[in-house]
Amino acid sequence: MKKYLNLFDVKQRVDYKNEVLSGLTVALALVPEAIAFALIAGLSPLTGLYAAFTMGLITSIFGGRPGMISGATGAVAVVIVSLAKSHGVEYIFATVILAGIIQMLAGFLRLGKFIRLVPHPAMFGFVNGLAIVIFLAQLDQFKMPNVDGALQWMTGDTLLVMLGLVGLTMLIIWGLPKLTKIVPSALTAIIVVSAIAIGFGINTKTVGDIASVSGGFPPFHIPDIPFTGETLKIIFPYALIVAGVGLIESLLTLNLIDEITGTKGRGNKEAAAQGAANIITGLFSGMGGCAMIGQSLINISSGARARLSGIFASVMLLLFIMFGASIIERLPMAALTGVMIMVAIGTFEWASLRTFNKMPKSDVLVMVLVTLVTVFLHNLALAVLVGVVISALVFAWENAKRIRARKFVDENGIKHYEIFGPLFFGSVSAFNEKFDVSSDPNEVVIDFAESRIVDMSGIEALNKLTERYLNVGKKLHLKHLSADCKVLLANADKIVDVNILEDPTYIVAVDKI
Repeated sequence: MKKYLNLFDVKQRVDYKNEVLSGLTVALALVPEAIAFALIAGLSPLTGLYAAFTMGLITSIFGGRPGMISGATGAVAVVIVSLAKSHGVEYIFATVILAGIIQMLAGFLRLGKFIRLVPHPAMFGFVNGLAIVIFLAQLDQFKMPNVDGALQWMTGDTLLVMLGLVGLTMLIIWGLPKLTKIVPSALTAIIVVSAIAIGFGINTKTVGDIASVSGGFPPFHIPDIPFTGETLKIIFPYALIVAGVGLIESLLTLNLIDEITGTKGRGNKEAAAQGAANIITGLFSGMGGCAMIGQSLINISSGARARLSGIFASVMLLLFIMFGASIIERLPMAALTGVMIMVAIGTFEWASLRTFNKMPKSDVLVMVLVTLVTVFLHNLALAVLVGVVISALVFAWENAKRIRARKFVDENGIKHYEIFGPLFFGSVSAFNEKFDVSSDPNEVVIDFAESRIVDMSGIEALNKLTERYLNVGKKLHLKHLSADCKVLLANADKIVDVNILEDPTYIVAVDKI
């Protein structure tokens, strides 16, 4: 029977224990993250928690990458923070809905394939930058508000207790897999450290100290805004950035999990699912989001490979909000902080540091720049764009140096230029230097059998070169041009005496330039 919706691969072997336990671990880790990102955006904690539930559930069911976790993210939070301050939460909901529509269009138009343009050094930089961002974000958990409400570093016994519990969490996550893999080490660490903190009455920072997670089912709510052109003018730029950032982060996370699991996700399907999730999120009082690399890696490292883990995590998060807030608020932040620090350590591509002396300098530059932009600007879209642009410029520069020519004069006195390498905007100058129009004989052949005219700059360069030959009364033949080049040259104003030869033969006496 044909699977029209193609939601679940019935042939996939599912380890239900791993899926459920991994989902529970993710749900616990989602709580402080969702709250923190909502507060960054200047919104109610519940808007982040609702977004984590709806984003996670919909993308887990309909997405293109089983095992990947979506929710409220910092990348989206930093985009919408200024809109939240200037126009309020209702405009945020409308922006998220519009961003979802844009993402669905991108999925339906199959634009997800353009993620292939992201070079591997940019992927390294993206992953390393995110690892550093995840680690730095945990440092805030080592701060406490003073009498004025400003955060300051913990000191004395408070700091020692926090460090001890975080260290114990990290030790369990590192050491338990060496003994047994029956249960996820991250979940075990959270349970053990929480039991110690609660059982011995240890005074330490808890989830409830950040904000309350108590609430009901996400309420359906159409954004209370004027549906006018002026409103669209306000929210569209934000929606476009949210859509772009969300797709880039989601598709890069998808590629990363593909590499870890050795399987292949579906980028266009994920883009459409991300869009649908954002639309639903905006209609159910959520702040929007995208794939979460930290939670996705927790899920994958815990053994999850199917959709069940993400679905279970989302449902458990909703149950926490509706019924389990009193329990979740007692969990020590040290346990969750330790989990996220281990995620940061596991996310960082340590192997990339060992390749510094082996990689081309341009690749090292791309990797470092993408990392720095991610860390200091928290703008993942800009970071990846910087990497793509620099890699493209380096590629263009290297290919520009590859154009060359061989010249010879045959027994009939006709001079031949055999062109090798691509002719495009970067190689035009080098191409023009190959010809000696004034000294060439009256008949010249330029052969493009081993070359390709890539863009209009190349067409225009050939156009002007042809004019130079014709202006001094010389006859020019062009061999092995592509069909589009022939049409463009034939339509040029002064190109009327050019013979475009298909397959002439000449006696060759080669003199390499």
